[in-house]
Amino acid sequence: MTALNYRIEKDSMGELQVPASALYAAQTQRAVENFPVSGLPLPGAFIRAVALIKQSAAKVNMELGLLDETFGSAIVEAAEEIINGGHLEHFPIDVFQTGSGTSTNMNANEVIATLASRRCGQPVSPNDHVNMCQSSNDTIPSAIHVSAALAVNEDLIPALEHLQATIAYKARKLEDVVKTGRTHLMDAMPIRMSQELDGWAQQIGNGVERIRASLPRVYRLAQGGTAVGTGINAHPEFASRIAASLTDATGLPFKPNASFFESLSSQDAAVELSGQLKTIAVSLMKIANDLRWMNSGPLAGLGEIALPALQPGSSIMPGKVNPVIPEAVCMVAAQVIGNDTTITLAGQSGIFQLNVMLPLVAYNLLQSIELLANVTRLLADKAIAGFAVCEENLHRALSLNPILVTALNPIIGYAKAAEIAKNAYKTKRPVVDVAAELTGMPKAELARLLDPAKLTEGGIQE
Repeated sequence: MTALNYRIEKDSMGELQVPASALYAAQTQRAVENFPVSGLPLPGAFIRAVALIKQSAAKVNMELGLLDETFGSAIVEAAEEIINGGHLEHFPIDVFQTGSGTSTNMNANEVIATLASRRCGQPVSPNDHVNMCQSSNDTIPSAIHVSAALAVNEDLIPALEHLQATIAYKARKLEDVVKTGRTHLMDAMPIRMSQELDGWAQQIGNGVERIRASLPRVYRLAQGGTAVGTGINAHPEFASRIAASLTDATGLPFKPNASFFESLSSQDAAVELSGQLKTIAVSLMKIANDLRWMNSGPLAGLGEIALPALQPGSSIMPGKVNPVIPEAVCMVAAQVIGNDTTITLAGQSGIFQLNVMLPLVAYNLLQSIELLANVTRLLADKAIAGFAVCEENLHRALSLNPILVTALNPIIGYAKAAEIAKNAYKTKRPVVDVAAELTGMPKAELARLLDPAKLTEGGIQE
C-alpha cells in the first residue's frame, strides 16, 4: 500500500497500515495478513447473524442502562445496514482463521463502530461499546445457530416443501401409469409410477420432519456466556433479554442455553443439524439416480421417461441430451455429505471451555443449507415437474415380464411359477402364454390374475 491509499490504525499490539477506504481497523487487517489461506470469506448469511446479535446487544444494553443511547442508537442503525446486505466487502477474513472466530467478531465490531461513529459524530469503541457484554466465544457460536436457523426456515424448509408438493402433484397425474418394478436393478413385480413417486415424496417429508426436530437445540444460544461460560462482564439479565430481542427481530423462538458451558465448548446442535442435512442429501441422491436410470437411453437404456431437454449434452456428439439437473443434485449431495464429515470432525474440536473450529462449522453448515435449498428447487421445477412418460416402453416391458408369475404362487406353488418364469425368459414370450401351456389354466383367467395394474394393489389374487 502507498501513502495515498492507506491510513494508520493502532490496536493493543501497535500500529499498522489499513486500506484507506476500509470500514474495518487494525485487528481485521492483522487477520487479513495472517490468514491468506483460501480466499473464502464467511458467508453473508453468517455476517448478517453477527450483525443481528450486535444490534440486539446494543438494544439490550441501552435498556439496561449500560450503553449511552447516542452510541447505542448509532450501533443499531449501523448494524441494520449490514443486516440488509450492505458492506459485505468489508468482511474479508478467510474462513481458515483463529478457531474461535475472534477475528470475524472483531471485524464486525470494527465495521459497526466505524459506521456508528460516522452517524453520531463521536468515537464508538469496537470493544467497549459494540462488544459490550459479549465475547467472541459466545457471539460466534450464537451466530452459527442464528444464521443456520434463519437459513433453514427462510430457504431450506420452503424449498423442500415445494419439492414434496411437486412430486405429489406429479404422482397424482401418473396414478394410472403402471411400470415394471425393479429390485437389484432386475425386473420385479409391477408398480404404479405414482407409488414410486410417493416414496420420494415421503423421503422429503421425513427430511423436513427431521430438520424441525433438530431446531429446538439450534434455537438455544450461547450468548451471555461470554468468555468461558460464566457470563463474566455481562449483566445478569443480558442473556434472556438478547434472546428475546433476537426473537422479536427474526420471529424465531431463541432462548438462552440452559448451560453456557455446553454451548461454548461443543457444537453438538450444529453436528445434529448437519446430520439431518446429510440424510436429506442421501434422499436427494436416491431420487436423482432413479430419474437418471428412468431417463437412460433413449434407445439403449430404460427409456421410461424423458426429462426436459435443457442444453446440448456433448461437444462432439450432436443431438445428445444429458440429465443435467439430476447430475447437479448428485454433486450437491456429495458435497453436503462431505461437509457433514468436516462438521463432525470440527465438532470434536471442543477442548475444555471452547470449540476451536467455529468458522469451519459456520461455513460448511451454511453452504450445505444453501446448496440443498437451491438444488431442491431446480430438481422440482426443471426435472420432476416437466418429465414425460414413455408409456410405450413401459407397456412393452410389462408385457414380457416373467416376474408377474409371482402372483400365481398361492395357486400353483413357487416351483411351478419358477418353471414358467424361466421358460418365458428363455423363449421371450408373454408369461400369460407360457403359463397357459404349463398349467392348463384358461388364458382369460390367467390374464385376469396377471393384470399388472391389479397386481399393484397387493394382496392375494383370486
